[in-house]
Amino acid sequence: MIKVMINGMPGNVATVIAAHTISDGRFELLPYSLTGQEITKETYRLETVDIRLIRPDIRDAATEDIKKAHGRFITVDYTHPSAVNENAEFYCRQGLPFVMGTTGGDRKQLFETVNSSSISAVIAPNMAKQIVGFQAMMAYAAETFPDLFKGYSLELKESHQKGKADTSGTAKAMVSYFNRLGIPFTSDDIIKERDPEKQKNDWGIPEEHLKGHGWHTYTLTSKDKTALFTFSHNINGRDIYSDGTLDAVLYMHEQANKKVTGKVFTMMDVLKGDL
Repeated sequence: MIKVMINGMPGNVATVIAAHTISDGRFELLPYSLTGQEITKETYRLETVDIRLIRPDIRDAATEDIKKAHGRFITVDYTHPSAVNENAEFYCRQGLPFVMGTTGGDRKQLFETVNSSSISAVIAPNMAKQIVGFQAMMAYAAETFPDLFKGYSLELKESHQKGKADTSGTAKAMVSYFNRLGIPFTSDDIIKERDPEKQKNDWGIPEEHLKGHGWHTYTLTSKDKTALFTFSHNINGRDIYSDGTLDAVLYMHEQANKKVTGKVFTMMDVLKGDL
């Protein structure tokens, strides 16, 4: 079995991914999770497993102990956008191949950190395989049909749970494709919704999913208003991210076995299965 440590518990996404890991016979979930300094709990009970929560002030020593006790493992990061770069530097310093599902941070610096290290990583703003496939189609269109939508205007709206601190990484990634398709647009133009009342009443998001969802709509309108194109992907809950994350863990396991170092992979690489 592949050993996995999932960081970010007791956060919602990390906890969902960890639960799926426990139930998947291909993996062994290590009973540890790096967490924020503000977390006061020492352990978190997940199903039948007691997860030891490790705060930043003790993580170096704790991780050395984990490596001695368990040997090689793959790290999964679903922490907080403010911790992305610091965590990546830590993983690289500790020689821990990782899957970064957390959005935010300085992405250029993030890539440079991995590229100059002795490990590799899968880094992606979205781990849902179907959405990654949609992004691949958009990337193909942008490459093959540049300026296809030149003269059109774009409205890009995204809604996530109130606790999501940053603008959707998927939405930001989509902006680059629309730019190459001929539409001037920046990430600052993205309409970001975090108000549960507006999400329920204006967007129609089911109340049971207000605390965990990702809805995106891209609306393109021709200059003379005679043509309208709309693309949407609406995700309720967090289970969809588990399959992609665990596929990324398998991918990183293979890369680590081949001793690939200093390379950033994307979820498109994972989907292609170029092991």
